[in-house]
Amino acid sequence: MLNVLIVDDEPLALDVLETYISQMPELRLVKRCSNALEANDALKTNQIDLMFLDIQMPQLTGIDFVKTLNDPPMIVFTTAYPNYAIQGFDLNALDYLLKPISLERFMKAVNKAVEQSELANADHSQSGSPAMNDGLDFFFVKADKKLVKVNFDDIIYIEGLKDYVIIRLVQGRVITLQTMKNLEERLPKHLFRRIHRSFIVAMDKVLAIEGNMVEVQEKDKPKLLPIGKNYRDDLLKLIEKKRL
Repeated sequence: MLNVLIVDDEPLALDVLETYISQMPELRLVKRCSNALEANDALKTNQIDLMFLDIQMPQLTGIDFVKTLNDPPMIVFTTAYPNYAIQGFDLNALDYLLKPISLERFMKAVNKAVEQSELANADHSQSGSPAMNDGLDFFFVKADKKLVKVNFDDIIYIEGLKDYVIIRLVQGRVITLQTMKNLEERLPKHLFRRIHRSFIVAMDKVLAIEGNMVEVQEKDKPKLLPIGKNYRDDLLKLIEKKRL
């Protein structure tokens, strides 16, 4: 069960989140706060695993508040303004919910939080480095106490979650104890590009680029991935070489 803190200066927004949380057996609401100062006190006196945090608040915004935290819990930003999405991802936020928040979208964020929590508590004996060799079109990673073969052609994108990565495949996924830096260094650069500190994308799976987002196809629907400002120029240079 995840201990949850909700922070929002709008009472109605707090009520909606509290109602949703009460319907999720994976969650336990520890406290609701109306500003960042209250939330800061709550974090000091409680073990918080997940914080739903509004961005636009008086005195201190949610984004500025997260920047003050040395060891923040998992963060899900909530806001009525979509233009804050890139800033949220740059702070390694778990998710970003636009108001009014539907139960379906809330559940998706919770499932992601549960997934990351399970990864953090997993047996660290599963650690290992990809066994990649030049000239081969696949590699092996240790997952579920076995070595799993991953074909380059099957990879859509790779998502970093602290000390773990999720390799999203055309069919399914592979979760392994691994760093994004190690994977980035070992993957062939003509096939994969780091686009964000939390994302590596397979270039042949990119459908479009619009603004600061990359669109890929995941299962039956498009998926938008953020482009970090430190990776944008490198990505655009590669795109320009392939442009007609």
